[in-house]
Amino acid sequence: MAEVVSAPGYERWTQQVAGTGGCSAPVRLVGESEVIDRGTGEVVHVYRTADEATGYLLVACGNRRASVCPACSETYRRDVFHLIRAGLAGGKGLAETVREHPRVFATLTAPSFGAVHTLRERNGKPVACHPRRRPVRCEHGNPDGCGVPHTPEDAVLGSPLCGDCYDYVGAVLWQAHAGQLWHRFSLELRRQMARRAGMSRRRFEAQVRVSFAKVAEYQRRGLVHFHAVIRLDGPGGYDDPPPCWATAELLADAVPEAAGRVQVRSLDPGQGDRILRWGTQIDVRPILVSGDGGGLSDQAVAGYIAKYSTKGAEVSGTIDRRLTCPRCKGAGRVDGYGGVGLCKRCGGLGTGLGVDLERLPVSDHARRMIRTCWDLGGLPELADLRLRPWAHMLGFRGHFATKSRRYSTTLGALRQTRADHRAADARERQGLPSPETTEVIGHWRFAGQGYSEAEQLLADHIGQRAQTARRIAAERAEKDTESPSTETAKRNDSEAS
Repeated sequence: MAEVVSAPGYERWTQQVAGTGGCSAPVRLVGESEVIDRGTGEVVHVYRTADEATGYLLVACGNRRASVCPACSETYRRDVFHLIRAGLAGGKGLAETVREHPRVFATLTAPSFGAVHTLRERNGKPVACHPRRRPVRCEHGNPDGCGVPHTPEDAVLGSPLCGDCYDYVGAVLWQAHAGQLWHRFSLELRRQMARRAGMSRRRFEAQVRVSFAKVAEYQRRGLVHFHAVIRLDGPGGYDDPPPCWATAELLADAVPEAAGRVQVRSLDPGQGDRILRWGTQIDVRPILVSGDGGGLSDQAVAGYIAKYSTKGAEVSGTIDRRLTCPRCKGAGRVDGYGGVGLCKRCGGLGTGLGVDLERLPVSDHARRMIRTCWDLGGLPELADLRLRPWAHMLGFRGHFATKSRRYSTTLGALRQTRADHRAADARERQGLPSPETTEVIGHWRFAGQGYSEAEQLLADHIGQRAQTARRIAAERAEKDTESPSTETAKRNDSEAS
């Protein structure tokens, strides 16, 4: 650390670290950028990393995971918040009249694949998760109940009462098809609303557009459930109000009906076909402007969804990186001069694993989920599910935050606005002409990522100060970003069989 602090250009290095917002693993770039006058072709400004004391430029990694980079994930969370909020209250190019459109907050969960330890409370105090007056043992010799009152910090939460009775194959297959289930749900929702309105689906879609924004959240048992804002618009989208008969009550009644009707058929090795459906725990609540009268406020919903947009499967006891061998990409075999042979980098056994699964710092339940993903992913008939590359995600391979096309603005538009603002600020400080009369041409090469051990300690300190300043500013700007309903969240996170 003393060498880093006393090195030439340390002050400039700290400025670059602060410029990334405290990124934990910034990208190092080398190259140059020229600002050229469009009319005359004159080069009015040149930036070269060769002129930097460090010889490179630091750029934020942009990772959305809080477990990988807290600084960049916070930027992503704020972008998701404003994206969701714009679709509920206007702004970012949307008129405020959008908040008058009917909308609900819906939660769809996974079904049960076996009894797991869960958190149950009564009058604010924990009670036994699976109480039994006369406990019975399963065929594997384990009790079918649990008389222990668990606390939120209990590591056993989410794990099965009997791992041998738990349907790990079904859980992994459901996880792999969760995205397809959502797609079919969105189609069935339109059918159900059209049926309740007494018209054909084609006629319904000519008058009403169903827009949504959703986020996936991992439960303790390792399965995802979806939180979604669903809104009714006119055929033109968020700028077009829906007809008067398209109400929030009509939408709220159609959501459970549509979720109960959709299903996906999947091949189950050794068992034939398996029918996959949503779980029975479905929660639908209207979103109101103020949140009074039994509804939720748009501010609270936006904050709740944004909170989960930066979390991954690591919250359920697994890791946040891929497990496939970097050489054979999980296939276990590579092409060589002697033909196709076993990959030596993953142990020479053809496992395709880049790590020792038994030594991974994961829970026993997550390890069995990963092992099931790996075993199923090696079957040719399930190759299209790509379970091995997504084994660290316990089989789920969908995007965490998605939206329909006409819900609101896009993450790309928000990032471009931020980039334009920073570029304009830099031009003003350097006295450069406006972007309307100039062109920027850059030549960049990747030169590495991350810090040395000594640099990491100093960068973390700089990042903590930057995050503290941003958090203070955020607390002043954002209010009422609590969970929409504590009781609802607890009920949706309860995995009683």
